[in-house]
Amino acid sequence: MALLGFLYTMSYIAYKHLHTSFAVLSIVFFIIRAYWSVLERSCLHNRFVRIAAHVLDTLLLLSGLGMAFMLGFTHFWLIAKIIGLLCYIYAGVYAVRLGRTPHSRLFAAIVAILIYCYVVGVAITKSAWSFFG
Repeated sequence: MALLGFLYTMSYIAYKHLHTSFAVLSIVFFIIRAYWSVLERSCLHNRFVRIAAHVLDTLLLLSGLGMAFMLGFTHFWLIAKIIGLLCYIYAGVYAVRLGRTPHSRLFAAIVAILIYCYVVGVAITKSAWSFFG
């Protein structure tokens, strides 16, 4: 219960730094795993690698939701960012695990990275149009 109280009283700036850190770790770890997946390396099946990926993406999503609850879900850019984050995670899962061929996994990895860039653009510009608006 004390942990929930602490998380509730954390400042927006703290959530933002936490979320940014998880976002950087997530994309770096994703690129490494996608590379291993395309090359069909066995280290991709390491227990630590599988668990760490889930933990990172969960922490990324939870820290983002923590900030969203502080701001309120009234901003369209925020909803676009959350949807983009879920799309990034799904494309990443396809790129690392669900893709049947190395080419399909590579394509999914590129799509996931582009979605990630879109989400970063939404976060920076505070516009659902990302860098295009």
